[in-house]
Formats: sequence, structure tokens, C-alpha cells
Amino acid sequence: MNGSIFLYYNKTLFEPLNKLIDDKMKKSYKMRWIGLAACVLLGLFAVSCNKEKIKAQETQNEDEGKWVDLGLPSGLLWATRNIGASSPEDYGDYFAWGETQPKEVYNWSTYRYCNGHYNELTKYCYESIYGYNGFTDNQTILQPGDDAATANWGGGAYTPTRGEWKELMNNTTSQWTTRNGVYGRLFTGSNGNSLFLPSAGFYWGSSLYYAVSNGYYWSSSLNTSRPDLAWFFYFVSSHQHIGDGGDYRYFGFTVRAVRQN
Repeated sequence: MNGSIFLYYNKTLFEPLNKLIDDKMKKSYKMRWIGLAACVLLGLFAVSCNKEKIKAQETQNEDEGKWVDLGLPSGLLWATRNIGASSPEDYGDYFAWGETQPKEVYNWSTYRYCNGHYNELTKYCYESIYGYNGFTDNQTILQPGDDAATANWGGGAYTPTRGEWKELMNNTTSQWTTRNGVYGRLFTGSNGNSLFLPSAGFYWGSSLYYAVSNGYYWSSSLNTSRPDLAWFFYFVSSHQHIGDGGDYRYFGFTVRAVRQN
């Protein structure tokens, strides 16, 4: 009896103390969990920031790798790969002159700046007999909104003029070669830097012609004799030149960008 009374009073006596200890232990565990969660969140934040930093650095490195200085008199920088390409030897995309996206069929009926025929041009026309209803605008160089290089890359990139293609030809040595199994021409500047252009052929209608053996690269310059033609850079294994009078604007040629240094 006395023992029972003692135990009862003993339990009653220590109950507040036990509750106090339990509360402190709960608070301690709670603080530990809060601290652990904070550490995890801080760790995740640090990892995320580091990933963003690495990604930004990779983007910067990739952008820096797009351009090469060949020591040209103008100081012009040339892109190391074609528009739409993932590497220097990749053909990339094909564009009609004055268009900024590739397509399935390349002919006058699908060309952006005409009404279905070579003598019905609606932009870049200086001869009324080639313009739709006598249209003329006297524009002979691609505007930025019609330039595949500018539209796809931005950052000062543009399609080289006929004169800039000539500068490349006249101030570098060029040789027919292969790169990772892809045929093309390698241009080496006086400073030792080089540029590879793959022989990507061209699109006419829905078919690709002369890939492997021929390279066709647009300039931004309209032909000065016929506005339905535009100048382009052409090469094969034996020689290279800036087109023989230009070619139809609707053809699908590759584009290699340049930018000012």
C-alpha cells in the first residue's frame, strides 16, 4: 500500500520533468532536421549554380569556337561550320537566296520573293522586266532579315559578300582534302589558321546534287546583270571560283557566315 502510494506520488512528482525532457528532445530533433534540410537545400543550390556556370562557360567556348581569324586584310572572321551544322565537316542546312529556313522543295514556285516565276520577282530587283508587274527596289545586298546567317546566329553574323569570298580566295592557300571522311577544301591563312568547307552539293527541287564532289556557298550579293541570279562561291577538287555569272536564287545552297573582328 505504502509502496503503491510512493510509486503514485513518485510518478506524479517526475511527470512534469519527463514532459520537459520530452519537449526538449523533440525541439532538438526538430532543429536537427531543420539544419539538415537547410544543408541539403544549400548543397542543391550550389550544384545548380555550378551547373549554370559550367553551361555558361561551355556556351562561351562554343561561341568562341565558331570563328577563326585567317589573318585577312579586312580582319574578317569566318565561321568554322556551316549554318545548321554541328561540326566543321557537317553539311548543315540548305537555303534559297534570301530565305532563312530550309525547306523540302527548292524551285520558283516555293521561292519567297517571287510570284512563281523568275521574271516575277517581288524583292531584290533592279530591272522592271524581271519584277512582278514591273516591280523594282534596286536592292542588291541581302538585308539582315533575309540573311540566313544573321537570322539563325545573330551576334553580328552575316553571309559574306562576293568581295569577301574573293578576299578569302586571294589571301589563303587552298587544297582539296578530307576531314573525318568528308571531302572539301581547306583554306589556310598567312597566320597558320585554317578553315574547312565541306563539299555539300546543292538542292534542286527535292533532290540533293553533287554532294561529296562539289561545294556551293551563297554570297549576299545579287548578280549585277540579272536580278534572278545571285553570286555564289563554287569549288571542286581541281579549282574554285565565284560562280560563272551567278545562279538561280531558288537553289538550295549552303551558307558559311562571317563577322567583323
